[in-house]
Amino acid sequence: MSLKKVHDDQPKEFKFSVENLKKIEDILKKYPEKNKKSAVMPLLYLAQRQNKNWIPLAAIKYIAKYLSMPYISVYEIATFYTMYNLAPVGNYFIQVCTTTPCLIRGADKIVKICKEKISTNENEISKVSSCSWMEVECLGACVNAPMIQINDDYYEDLDEKSTKAILDSLIKNKPLKPGSYRGRKNTAPEKPKTSNGDKYA
Repeated sequence: MSLKKVHDDQPKEFKFSVENLKKIEDILKKYPEKNKKSAVMPLLYLAQRQNKNWIPLAAIKYIAKYLSMPYISVYEIATFYTMYNLAPVGNYFIQVCTTTPCLIRGADKIVKICKEKISTNENEISKVSSCSWMEVECLGACVNAPMIQINDDYYEDLDEKSTKAILDSLIKNKPLKPGSYRGRKNTAPEKPKTSNGDKYA
């Protein structure tokens, strides 16, 4: 897993859109006035979504001032969590979970496929397909390991064949179906058997 790096080419200014300012008003209503700093994470998320899935330093400064927080406090949060990107990512942003459950079920093979089809190194935007990938900590879908997240969707119960098919579709801009790639519904068992060997309906 590569270290998170701040992008060299930074915009000078950042302002929330009118639409996002309305969303922020609703978010802040959830917190007492003296605890509005607790809204820092959803505001960082909104800034990232507004800025093509990455957060410039100007946005961190803006949020710190907006919530009356020290800049360094917001910066620490943005650099701690892997869900916040401090540099541009591809239009298709692939996050590969390599925590223990995914790793023992083949996440290392998924990483190898990403290196072959997207880019040798993490956080490099592919010139051909505008994809980028990175290893991340647990994404909370351990029972469906191994899995990846592409933009907002989860792709679960993967193997080498299904991973290659997914990435090939991305490269060709073909639509993808999120969810389990072994036919499971959510986290349901895969056609479990009864004690006498018969399968449940």
